[in-house]
Amino acid sequence: MGDMGNRSDLGRRVARRRSELGLTVDQLADRSGMTPGYIEYLEHHAANITAEALVRLATGLETTGASLLGEGVDRPAGGGLRPDRRRRLDRLSESECRALIAPGGVGRVVFSSGRGPEALPVNYSFVKDVLVFRTAPDSPLAGVIGTDVGFEVDRLDEAFGEGWSVLVSGPASKITEPALVWQLADAVQPWAGGNRDIFIRIEPHRITGRRVRSADRS
Repeated sequence: MGDMGNRSDLGRRVARRRSELGLTVDQLADRSGMTPGYIEYLEHHAANITAEALVRLATGLETTGASLLGEGVDRPAGGGLRPDRRRRLDRLSESECRALIAPGGVGRVVFSSGRGPEALPVNYSFVKDVLVFRTAPDSPLAGVIGTDVGFEVDRLDEAFGEGWSVLVSGPASKITEPALVWQLADAVQPWAGGNRDIFIRIEPHRITGRRVRSADRS
Protein backbone atom coordinates (compact mmCIF):
# COMPACT_ATOMS: atom_id res chain seq x y z
CA MET A 1 0.00 0.00 0.00
CA GLY A 2 1.10 3.55 -0.64
CA ASP A 3 2.31 5.92 2.02
CA MET A 4 -0.39 8.22 3.52
CA GLY A 5 2.04 11.00 4.34
CA ASN A 6 3.10 12.73 7.56
CA ARG A 7 0.06 13.31 9.82
CA SER A 8 1.08 15.40 12.84
CA ASP A 9 -2.41 15.25 14.41
CA LEU A 10 -2.99 11.55 13.81
CA GLY A 11 -1.33 10.47 17.04
CA ARG A 12 -3.46 12.81 19.10
CA ARG A 13 -6.64 11.51 17.48
CA VAL A 14 -5.58 7.92 18.06
CA ALA A 15 -4.77 8.59 21.72
CA ARG A 16 -8.04 10.47 22.27
CA ARG A 17 -10.14 7.76 20.63
CA ARG A 18 -8.32 5.03 22.56
CA SER A 19 -9.06 6.90 25.79
CA GLU A 20 -12.74 7.25 24.84
CA LEU A 21 -12.98 3.47 24.40
CA GLY A 22 -11.07 2.81 27.64
CA LEU A 23 -8.40 0.78 25.85
CA THR A 24 -4.81 0.29 26.89
CA VAL A 25 -2.03 0.46 24.32
CA ASP A 26 -1.68 -3.32 24.51
CA GLN A 27 -5.40 -3.84 23.94
CA LEU A 28 -5.43 -1.55 20.91
CA ALA A 29 -2.35 -3.27 19.53
CA ASP A 30 -4.06 -6.65 19.88
CA ARG A 31 -7.21 -5.35 18.21
CA SER A 32 -5.29 -3.81 15.34
CA GLY A 33 -2.71 -6.55 14.82
CA MET A 34 0.13 -4.12 15.59
CA THR A 35 2.87 -3.98 18.18
CA PRO A 36 2.40 -1.86 21.33
CA GLY A 37 5.64 -0.07 20.56
CA TYR A 38 4.33 1.07 17.20
CA ILE A 39 1.09 2.37 18.77
CA GLU A 40 3.05 4.30 21.40
CA TYR A 41 5.35 5.79 18.76
CA LEU A 42 2.39 6.77 16.61
CA GLU A 43 0.67 8.53 19.50
CA HIS A 44 3.71 10.63 20.37
CA HIS A 45 5.36 11.35 17.03
CA ALA A 46 4.46 12.66 13.59
CA ALA A 47 4.74 9.37 11.73
CA ASN A 48 4.08 8.09 8.24
CA ILE A 49 1.41 5.40 8.04
CA THR A 50 0.34 3.15 5.19
CA ALA A 51 -3.25 2.89 4.04
CA GLU A 52 -3.38 -0.73 5.22
CA ALA A 53 -2.15 0.18 8.71
CA LEU A 54 -4.62 3.06 8.88
CA VAL A 55 -7.55 0.74 8.12
CA ARG A 56 -6.41 -1.76 10.77
CA LEU A 57 -5.99 1.02 13.31
CA ALA A 58 -9.41 2.51 12.53
CA THR A 59 -11.02 -0.93 12.88
CA GLY A 60 -9.42 -1.41 16.28
CA LEU A 61 -10.67 2.02 17.37
CA GLU A 62 -14.18 1.42 16.01
CA THR A 63 -13.98 4.45 13.74
CA THR A 64 -12.92 5.34 10.21
CA GLY A 65 -9.59 6.20 8.66
CA ALA A 66 -11.02 9.52 7.51
CA SER A 67 -11.93 10.41 11.09
CA LEU A 68 -8.44 9.60 12.33
CA LEU A 69 -6.95 11.79 9.59
CA GLY A 70 -9.31 14.64 10.50
CA GLU A 71 -11.08 14.76 7.15
CA GLY A 72 -14.32 16.69 7.24
CA VAL A 73 -13.60 18.52 10.51
CA ASP A 74 -14.39 21.86 8.85
CA ARG A 75 -17.62 20.57 7.31
CA PRO A 76 -20.95 20.92 9.12
CA ALA A 77 -21.98 17.68 10.83
CA GLY A 78 -24.25 15.59 8.65
CA GLY A 79 -23.29 17.35 5.46
CA GLY A 80 -22.46 14.03 3.84
CA LEU A 81 -25.63 12.20 4.84
CA ARG A 82 -28.32 11.24 2.38
CA PRO A 83 -32.02 11.06 3.33
CA ASP A 84 -33.22 7.57 4.17
CA ARG A 85 -36.90 6.92 4.82
CA ARG A 86 -35.98 3.77 6.75
CA ARG A 87 -34.50 5.79 9.61
CA ARG A 88 -36.83 6.45 12.51
CA LEU A 89 -37.08 9.27 15.02
CA ASP A 90 -37.53 8.21 18.66
CA ARG A 91 -38.41 10.37 21.64
CA LEU A 92 -35.92 10.09 24.51
CA SER A 93 -37.00 9.86 28.13
CA GLU A 94 -35.63 12.38 30.62
CA SER A 95 -33.43 9.72 32.20
CA GLU A 96 -32.02 8.80 28.77
CA CYS A 97 -31.32 12.47 28.06
CA ARG A 98 -29.51 12.90 31.36
CA ALA A 99 -27.37 9.83 30.67
CA LEU A 100 -26.39 11.17 27.24
CA ILE A 101 -25.30 14.61 28.45
CA ALA A 102 -23.74 13.40 31.72
CA PRO A 103 -20.20 12.88 30.30
CA GLY A 104 -19.95 16.59 29.41
CA GLY A 105 -18.30 17.97 26.32
CA VAL A 106 -19.47 20.74 24.01
CA GLY A 107 -22.97 22.19 23.86
CA ARG A 108 -24.67 25.40 22.77
CA VAL A 109 -26.25 28.02 24.98
CA VAL A 110 -29.39 29.34 23.28
CA PHE A 111 -30.53 32.77 24.46
CA SER A 112 -32.16 36.02 23.39
CA SER A 113 -30.10 39.15 22.86
CA GLY A 114 -30.78 42.62 21.56
CA ARG A 115 -29.98 41.29 18.08
CA GLY A 116 -32.38 38.36 18.35
CA PRO A 117 -31.84 34.65 19.13
CA GLU A 118 -28.24 33.51 19.54
CA ALA A 119 -26.53 30.16 20.13
CA LEU A 120 -22.93 30.03 21.31
CA PRO A 121 -20.83 26.88 21.87
CA VAL A 122 -19.20 26.19 25.24
CA ASN A 123 -17.44 23.37 27.03
CA TYR A 124 -19.67 22.12 29.81
CA SER A 125 -19.85 19.64 32.66
CA PHE A 126 -22.92 18.04 34.20
CA VAL A 127 -22.30 18.32 37.94
CA LYS A 128 -24.80 17.46 40.67
CA ASP A 129 -27.75 17.65 38.27
CA VAL A 130 -26.85 21.07 36.86
CA LEU A 131 -25.05 22.14 33.68
CA VAL A 132 -21.96 24.24 34.33
CA PHE A 133 -19.83 26.28 31.94
CA ARG A 134 -17.32 29.11 32.10
CA THR A 135 -17.23 32.39 30.25
CA ALA A 136 -15.47 35.75 30.19
CA PRO A 137 -16.82 38.80 32.01
CA ASP A 138 -17.22 40.70 28.73
CA SER A 139 -18.73 37.77 26.82
CA PRO A 140 -22.34 37.86 25.57
CA LEU A 141 -22.83 34.72 27.66
CA ALA A 142 -22.24 36.70 30.85
CA GLY A 143 -25.48 38.48 29.99
CA VAL A 144 -27.57 35.30 30.37
CA ILE A 145 -27.20 35.38 34.16
CA GLY A 146 -30.64 35.76 35.69
CA THR A 147 -32.51 34.72 32.55
CA ASP A 148 -34.06 31.52 31.21
CA VAL A 149 -31.96 29.87 28.52
CA GLY A 150 -31.83 26.74 26.42
CA PHE A 151 -28.85 24.39 26.21
CA GLU A 152 -28.49 21.97 23.32
CA VAL A 153 -26.15 18.98 23.10
CA ASP A 154 -26.08 16.67 20.10
CA ARG A 155 -23.99 13.94 18.53
CA LEU A 156 -23.95 12.50 15.02
CA ASP A 157 -22.50 9.26 13.69
CA GLU A 158 -22.31 9.79 9.94
CA ALA A 159 -21.03 6.27 9.37
CA PHE A 160 -24.35 4.81 10.50
CA GLY A 161 -26.55 7.83 9.76
CA GLU A 162 -27.59 8.03 13.40
CA GLY A 163 -27.56 10.68 16.07
CA TRP A 164 -29.30 12.32 18.99
CA SER A 165 -30.11 15.77 20.28
CA VAL A 166 -30.98 16.87 23.82
CA LEU A 167 -32.44 20.26 24.79
CA VAL A 168 -32.28 21.53 28.37
CA SER A 169 -34.28 24.57 29.46
CA GLY A 170 -33.93 26.46 32.72
CA PRO A 171 -32.64 29.53 34.55
CA ALA A 172 -28.99 30.52 34.39
CA SER A 173 -27.23 31.85 37.46
CA LYS A 174 -23.70 32.79 38.45
CA ILE A 175 -21.86 30.48 40.82
CA THR A 176 -20.47 32.64 43.60
CA GLU A 177 -19.65 30.12 46.33
CA PRO A 178 -15.81 30.17 46.54
CA ALA A 179 -15.56 26.51 47.58
CA LEU A 180 -17.76 25.38 44.69
CA VAL A 181 -15.85 27.51 42.19
CA TRP A 182 -12.62 25.95 43.40
CA GLN A 183 -14.08 22.45 43.03
CA LEU A 184 -15.29 23.17 39.50
CA ALA A 185 -12.08 24.78 38.26
CA ASP A 186 -10.68 21.48 36.97
CA ALA A 187 -14.02 19.93 35.99
CA VAL A 188 -14.91 22.73 33.58
CA GLN A 189 -12.07 23.55 31.21
CA PRO A 190 -12.82 25.73 28.15
CA TRP A 191 -10.93 25.02 24.93
CA ALA A 192 -10.30 28.67 24.18
CA GLY A 193 -7.82 30.69 26.17
CA GLY A 194 -8.31 33.99 27.92
CA ASN A 195 -9.94 35.03 31.17
CA ARG A 196 -12.98 32.77 31.55
CA ASP A 197 -13.47 32.84 35.28
CA ILE A 198 -17.21 33.41 35.37
CA PHE A 199 -18.89 30.10 36.28
CA ILE A 200 -22.51 29.79 35.22
CA ARG A 201 -24.95 27.01 36.04
CA ILE A 202 -28.18 26.09 34.30
CA GLU A 203 -30.79 24.31 36.40
CA PRO A 204 -32.66 21.85 34.17
CA HIS A 205 -36.36 22.61 34.55
CA ARG A 206 -37.21 20.75 31.35
CA ILE A 207 -35.21 18.15 29.42
CA THR A 208 -36.31 16.72 26.08
CA GLY A 209 -34.53 14.78 23.38
CA ARG A 210 -34.79 12.87 20.14
CA ARG A 211 -32.73 10.10 18.60
CA VAL A 212 -32.48 9.12 14.92
CA ARG A 213 -31.90 5.40 14.46
CA SER A 214 -31.02 3.35 11.43
CA ALA A 215 -33.66 0.82 10.38
CA ASP A 216 -31.27 -2.11 10.70
CA ARG A 217 -30.04 -1.20 14.22
CA SER A 218 -32.09 -1.52 17.41
